[in-house]
Amino acid sequence: MALTKQERILEIFFRALRGESLHVAELACEYGVSEKSVSRSIGDLKEFLANHRDLVGYTELRYDYRQKSYQLHLDGFLSNKELFALAELIIGTRAFSKIKLLELVDKLEHFTTPTERPRLRGMIRRELYHYSEVRHECGSVDEVLWQLVCSISERREISIDYNRMDHTSVTHRLYPASVLFSDFYFYLIAFDSEDAEHKPKYYRVDRIKRITVHRKRVSSEDWPDFDEGLLRRRSLFMWAGKLRTVRFEYSGMSVQAVLDRLPTARIIEKLRNNTYLIEAEVYGEGIRMWLLSQGSRVRVAGPPEFFEEMRGEIQAMLD
Repeated sequence: MALTKQERILEIFFRALRGESLHVAELACEYGVSEKSVSRSIGDLKEFLANHRDLVGYTELRYDYRQKSYQLHLDGFLSNKELFALAELIIGTRAFSKIKLLELVDKLEHFTTPTERPRLRGMIRRELYHYSEVRHECGSVDEVLWQLVCSISERREISIDYNRMDHTSVTHRLYPASVLFSDFYFYLIAFDSEDAEHKPKYYRVDRIKRITVHRKRVSSEDWPDFDEGLLRRRSLFMWAGKLRTVRFEYSGMSVQAVLDRLPTARIIEKLRNNTYLIEAEVYGEGIRMWLLSQGSRVRVAGPPEFFEEMRGEIQAMLD
């Protein structure tokens, strides 16, 4: 069935959006119309894009004299190198099921040009084949994530049915504050609605079996007073606990790696060659596990109770 002029214009535009190069002669042959008709259709598209900058931004059909074709250029559109970087990031997180990963990568591929698409697919083909997903306990991580994001933006109190590490189920009534990703998992940062101290708690999103969103919105007076950005900087290891400031000496190869790992860390003093005194603000017990992983490259300097915690842990390991 022959396409109408409007249908042909829309199809040409959609093909341009998919990254296809538009050759006037080839399109004319394909649609069974004259080259002048195709040129007029492209002209109509160019005029629409030029007259509606407020809607489409800086978007134009640009003619490439070397390839003798038109290509769509969008302001802020992802480049091939950016798409490859995003694909590598998604694969490296191991946060999605293999089926979901393939779906996401396939969508990213559609934003590349037809000539670059095989290159992107070829570069990540082996990684996709050997991809090993992290085991999740809920059906769809992205679906649960979206429910949480909506609840946070609307400031709604929620209840979650949550599977603990011992596989027992418990229900929590919470003020959801933020979601973030760390070390293979998405986490919900939330406050217990009955906790007057409003200490942040962490829940792995993939362990949330069900979310009940309550109708009542949380008022500004009841909503915990916290700085979300600062909370993220201090919540590196997803272990609940009090906020504390720790100091330690680091004598490893790269102090920058430590500063990158701990966003709140700062160098207090350079003691000697490749040895630095570092201070960091963190929540919970995860900092102890991370410092132990650095072996003899770390020496705890304070506070005294943290020094004793580390000493006790090392002694228990020796025993």
